[in-house]
Amino acid sequence: MSWLVPVLAGAATGVLSGFGVGGGTLLLIYMTAFAGVEQHLAQGINLLYFLPTAATALPAHLKNGYVDKPAALPAIAAGLAGTALAAWVATALDVTLLRRFFGAFLLYIGVTELFRRAPKESDSETDIPPGSA
Repeated sequence: MSWLVPVLAGAATGVLSGFGVGGGTLLLIYMTAFAGVEQHLAQGINLLYFLPTAATALPAHLKNGYVDKPAALPAIAAGLAGTALAAWVATALDVTLLRRFFGAFLLYIGVTELFRRAPKESDSETDIPPGSA
């Protein structure tokens, strides 16, 4: 039964990844906080986890019009450059410092989401995918 918790964690984070809401981040938290995996190793596993989950979810998001291709191209280019730099920095950092940076980032995101204002009624129309109205 020792396999059950990791399988459930993988399934739950897979569902979140399918929604595009950062299941890999939660997998990283599970691995470091509950499974005893070191931060550097958990981040490497998370990168491998991301590839098949993103490849599985992307066709559905493309089909339903949830990818703005003109906006995606510059974001992808900048993301590749940022990823290369961050990977180099992350592998050079002490694991304790890396954990603190990651924790501070999660705290910032959590507080930001907690105090985010609801969108105005007129803004909600932009959330409707093309062709579904």
